[in-house]
Amino acid sequence: MRARRKKLQNELSALAALPDAKIDTSDIREIADWSRAVVGKFYRPIKQSVTIRLDADVLAWLKSEGGGYQTRINQLLRGAMASQSSRRGRTRTRS
Repeated sequence: MRARRKKLQNELSALAALPDAKIDTSDIREIADWSRAVVGKFYRPIKQSVTIRLDADVLAWLKSEGGGYQTRINQLLRGAMASQSSRRGRTRTRS
């Protein structure tokens, strides 16, 4: 396993040292149509652990939907953040 990892590391280092013009990309198909591309498909934001105090009924509602209530809290907050950002963007363009 270590030998394979070392070999891969050596290959990647050698490739990184090459100027772009020397890298053969002829076997890679060029993508001309990006209409089906998904932005941020592999983006995973860094998570930070926090303590939050919620009203008991709000927490009960979130938990009543099943597991993953923390993910739902994050989704709700992200939606509010995006909504506020878009409203601020509209306000800025009007002035």
